[in-house]
Amino acid sequence: MPHSRIAVTGSTGLIGAALVRSLRADGHEVVRLVRRPARTGDEVEWDPKRGYVDVAGLVGCDAVVHLAGAGVGDHRWTEAYKREIRESRVLGTAAIAEAVASLDVPPKVLLSGSAIGFYGDTGDRAVDEDAPPGDGFLPSVCVEWEEATAAAEEAGVRTVHARTGLVVARQGGAWGRLFPLFRAGLGGRLGHGRQYWSFIALHDEIAALRHILDTPELSGPVNLTGPAPVTNGEVTAAMGRVLRRPTLLTVPAPALRIALGDFSEDVLGSQRVLPGRLMDSGFAFAFPGIDAAIRAALR
Repeated sequence: MPHSRIAVTGSTGLIGAALVRSLRADGHEVVRLVRRPARTGDEVEWDPKRGYVDVAGLVGCDAVVHLAGAGVGDHRWTEAYKREIRESRVLGTAAIAEAVASLDVPPKVLLSGSAIGFYGDTGDRAVDEDAPPGDGFLPSVCVEWEEATAAAEEAGVRTVHARTGLVVARQGGAWGRLFPLFRAGLGGRLGHGRQYWSFIALHDEIAALRHILDTPELSGPVNLTGPAPVTNGEVTAAMGRVLRRPTLLTVPAPALRIALGDFSEDVLGSQRVLPGRLMDSGFAFAFPGIDAAIRAALR
């Protein structure tokens, strides 16, 4: 896109903060949606739970990138926190979509976050965007999350659901918790280690989001994962190689279930997800392999 005005929710998160830096570095005007009264000219107030968006702040935006939502792995999955995970995504997305649809001149694209949790446990079976949703809590959340963009789609706005995998980054996300453990020599396989982890380097995640903004042909679900998913055992071995630390420990499945509750089923589950539409549209990964992605995170 030429120099544009782009609104971003979730701008303080791992992906949102990196995206804002990238866009501003290339001269784009970024407005950040914040859950308090706006204090500066680049802020727009919104309240996802109340369904409120200061629509005036979106006037003139060429794109809206919606990344906000409660962290899936931030807390033990109590019934209350599962409700927070669902409502933060569904209510927030509906509020953004309705705000976008209400504009006299809507943005060209709504790029809304989603996750590969949509597919559930795929075992050894590789899946792309044509696969149906899986069973369980996260797939049901992802289905509702994506359906919540309906108002924007009905208004004719190109709408993309970015189904993101496990982002390899030194700070934040799942890998932000793994790095300190492996540095201390306490890293190891989770359960049997044969479950697939569909990862993507943070650099490639941001590049892919920007590629989506720049590619009018892309709409609907787009998987943001690297081209070569690896097993948890292979991740463990790669972390040991790159960090030069032993990886002899194993966290047994029962211990994970005690520590994580329902979330353990997703940690132990297997998701072998391929970025079909991203690659078909000409996107090239800078760090396609797991060792390269880990080294990129350390830099």
